[in-house]
Amino acid sequence: MEMFKLHRTAPETSRGHALGRNGHLIDLLQIVKTFEGAAGAFTALQGIDLHVDAGDFVTVNGKSGSGKSTLLNMIAGIDRPTSGEVWVNGSAVHRLSEGQVAIWRGRNVGIVFQFFQLLPTLTALENVMLPMDFCNLYSDGERERRAHYLLGLVDMEPRADKLPSALSGGEQQRVAIARALANDPPLILADEPTGNLDSKTAAIVFCLFEELVQQGKTVVIVTHDKELARTVPHQIEITDGRITSDWPATPSA
Repeated sequence: MEMFKLHRTAPETSRGHALGRNGHLIDLLQIVKTFEGAAGAFTALQGIDLHVDAGDFVTVNGKSGSGKSTLLNMIAGIDRPTSGEVWVNGSAVHRLSEGQVAIWRGRNVGIVFQFFQLLPTLTALENVMLPMDFCNLYSDGERERRAHYLLGLVDMEPRADKLPSALSGGEQQRVAIARALANDPPLILADEPTGNLDSKTAAIVFCLFEELVQQGKTVVIVTHDKELARTVPHQIEITDGRITSDWPATPSA
């Protein structure tokens, strides 16, 4: 049964991928991230090398505190490496200023969170339009048409005028995925996107990510769900800030 309508023709064409320094969409080179706290320094990532190709579907698995979310934040430019290089979609993210990285992220990365993080006073439609407003992409009319189109992709167009409080957890996550696609980014990052969903709804959301990959997006998901992770072509395991398994092994830089 077809759950989503990703075969629809989008109102705007994709901008495509700009390959990174070594021919990959994502290149993390010897990434170290150390946080300073009251108890002293804690190194969350220890010499990470990671290479992800355009169109890849990747899951990142590991115990709590292993460095999964820090790794995702590094790719998104939310955290800066203590040392090492972060290259994503042709940009040296580690060299960008705070202002530059915000603009870069808005155009290149869609982020899906465990707790949805929809703005409670905005409708589903307005939440999806927000990234377009922030990056000043598309005209006002195009933004609304595109938001309706994206909500249609995740079967949420009939609920476009509803506030998040009127939506179930699964519906909110679908809207969050539509919002992540707002600016047609080549890369989608998801941090425990099924963590607050029941197993049936989680499987439906995971199916949507699979459909996005088939449409040419690159998707990286942090998940504790090993059952779902096993269905993904590229699986990464992190232990104590180090990649201990990368299957199938990606070509080295």
